[in-house]
Amino acid sequence: MPRAQLEQRRDVVFVDLSAQYQGIRSEIESVIARVMSTADFILGSAVERFEEGYARFCGAKYGVGVDSGMSALELALRAHGIGAGDEVITAANSFVASAFAISHVGAKPVLVDVCPKTATLDVDAVRAAISTSTAAIMPVHLYGQLADMDPIVELAARHGLVVVEDACQAHGARHKGRRAGSLGHSAAFSFYPGKNLGAYGDGGMVVTSDAAVADAVRTLRDYGQDRKHHHVRVGYNKRLDTLQAAVLEVKLKYLDSWNAARRRHAVLYTDLLRNAGVVTPTAASCNEHVWHLYTIETDQRDALAASLRAQGITTGIHYPIPIHLQPAYESLGYGIGCFPVTETRAKRLLSLPMYAELSAEHIVRVSEAIQAFHAGLMEQTTPQCVPLAVGTLAQSAPKRRGL
Repeated sequence: MPRAQLEQRRDVVFVDLSAQYQGIRSEIESVIARVMSTADFILGSAVERFEEGYARFCGAKYGVGVDSGMSALELALRAHGIGAGDEVITAANSFVASAFAISHVGAKPVLVDVCPKTATLDVDAVRAAISTSTAAIMPVHLYGQLADMDPIVELAARHGLVVVEDACQAHGARHKGRRAGSLGHSAAFSFYPGKNLGAYGDGGMVVTSDAAVADAVRTLRDYGQDRKHHHVRVGYNKRLDTLQAAVLEVKLKYLDSWNAARRRHAVLYTDLLRNAGVVTPTAASCNEHVWHLYTIETDQRDALAASLRAQGITTGIHYPIPIHLQPAYESLGYGIGCFPVTETRAKRLLSLPMYAELSAEHIVRVSEAIQAFHAGLMEQTTPQCVPLAVGTLAQSAPKRRGL
């Protein structure tokens, strides 16, 4: 059977992690076997190699592997001395872990709205939110697109603030030629399996060019010790596993090519959906987007998602409830209407299947299904001209007096 027909018969999954594994299976099995044979499970040699390689990839001097993206955010903030009484400005439309990391260090998340086109921090809103208690800005590089970093860094410098990039969705993305992770004082990455660079479990990393920050994170992640049994800080157990580091070291070699494939997929989606009744995402001209997610906007989001699901097409919503409307953050005092761009997008966004190995045939199938759905809506709402039976007009016309 021709490939195109096979693709039409298969379900279109949101992300196919097994497809990536099959392409690098022999390499992955080899490095896992090496770790198993040496029993080098905790902070082994693969961790240090991956830390050095990923920091170099980002254009930073140091990398410190931790157990998750949220831990990376939290430990970066702690290493910069952010804590009780401080405020940290971040985006209202991020995954809730961005705010949780701020709360975990004892600081207060100060949420702001985002730009309608790019869904990244609105710089004017950040400027308006700065107070005497502000200690840091956490720009979120959402869906694989970097925030407008130049004015953010300039604002931070003017007010003496720390910039911690939430780069958990932006592995390899660039802003004016510079990679995510090299634009702020430090940055946090997540290696959750579905990320552009994903482990086979949880994992994360702090990257920075500040030696003191790197040293602080390194001790904080490992029970606060700078050497065995010598605890210089009250620390945590938040280490990156050697097995995960070994897997990530293999995958890092392929990241740029995988990101290039995602960009090709995004171009094809945008072209096919041009007249499909949806709003397609925008990539800022100064950014090299890595398309962790490809999100469209439609007023018929839930109905469209159900229609696609019935046809074997899996989608996602990132994110249906903004941070400020989560029960966990009622105490911040925000309510409905505080962040209109974020709230409108939360009701309209739908994430389409996106991963490097996604086929063009599947992108065409998804796009045609979306076009057909909206064409059906147009037919339902367009008034129909129904022919009248002969004599109907004469029978229904009012009688004129005198005739």
